[in-house]
Amino acid sequence: MNDATTSATDPAPKGVGLSESAVTQLVGLFEAEDRDGLMLRIMVNGGGCSGFTYAFDFDDKLNDDDKSFDTDGVKVVVDDASLEFIDGSVLNYVESLGGNHFQLENPNATSSCGCGSSFSVY
Repeated sequence: MNDATTSATDPAPKGVGLSESAVTQLVGLFEAEDRDGLMLRIMVNGGGCSGFTYAFDFDDKLNDDDKSFDTDGVKVVVDDASLEFIDGSVLNYVESLGGNHFQLENPNATSSCGCGSSFSVY
């Protein structure tokens, strides 16, 4: 398993974290799936109105180029290429009048679309 860590001499990678509300929501979703070893996979794909889009899926396998990050027992996996765009991000679960959804707070994004699922880094 490729657990990423940070030391004083090697500042990267920071990883991808989860807010308390995201952990609570993911635990419930994982339990509903009733499969052992589930992780949240976050990917970045080309496209969308701002250049890149976030994609989320459940996975129970690690690939060779994956990094995994643990928050309160919930694992997030991100491939190396996607991690370049979202390193240091925190996934939050937002409940609002407009609906409930996961929202990635990405410090690397220079702009994003109104729906929050598309972003730019240039």
